[in-house]
Amino acid sequence: MYNIRCAAPTMAAMLSVPQFTDALPIPEVLEKTGGTADRVLMYNPDAVAWWIFEKYHALFEPILEDSLVLQMESVMPSVTPVCFASIYSGLMPADHGIRSYTKPVLTCETVFDALIRAGKKPVICSTGTDSISMIFREREMDYFIFDTPDEVNAKAEELIRLNRHDLIVVYNGNYDGTMHRYGPEAEESLDALRHNIAAYGHLTALAEEVWGKAGLRYAAGFVTDHGCHEIDGGCGSHGLDMPEDMNVVHLWRTNR
Repeated sequence: MYNIRCAAPTMAAMLSVPQFTDALPIPEVLEKTGGTADRVLMYNPDAVAWWIFEKYHALFEPILEDSLVLQMESVMPSVTPVCFASIYSGLMPADHGIRSYTKPVLTCETVFDALIRAGKKPVICSTGTDSISMIFREREMDYFIFDTPDEVNAKAEELIRLNRHDLIVVYNGNYDGTMHRYGPEAEESLDALRHNIAAYGHLTALAEEVWGKAGLRYAAGFVTDHGCHEIDGGCGSHGLDMPEDMNVVHLWRTNR
């Protein structure tokens, strides 16, 4: 099982950026994508556990065709800012410096810094004061921060059509927020998960239409941060060193 921190060097390798972390790219992803890409779309839903993927596999079927499915190991503590810091830096928490649910601006090297140094253009589309909106700030890149996931996804569609960025990062935290209130398997939470799956499917279809028809090689990832589990009272939580929180699903696809 690969660690989520392998996502950063995988993105860098596909975009022909020199290795900047001791984590290694995921060979299966590079093989799936042909090793290089002109564009990478990273869709980041929050808290999609491997056990959720297995139990509700039918929900994911619309986005599984031609996809590489990987069970990935998260990092501890399995909370959002810690995990996304590892996903985009390739570092363990002790090395990138976020070791609790705090959201300081990272000063370590990230895939965004490596891309900028290589003359490439990354962009982040996220919501409010969520982790991805906060911890990667203060870099010479574009940020689009909105109130709702629907606004984020609409902007991501626009950015795909404009075709000006090499890496587009899209964060949707609606499943995580809902499962905290109602529990991981509540109908409200599963509806939020359906929304995430549909959003990713729509964005990848648009990437195929725009980037594919332009003759560009692209890769897209459905890359989550940590899992979740039910606690007393029927609510959901995460942050523990247990399979439900540590094992997550990542999906990768490329041009048809």
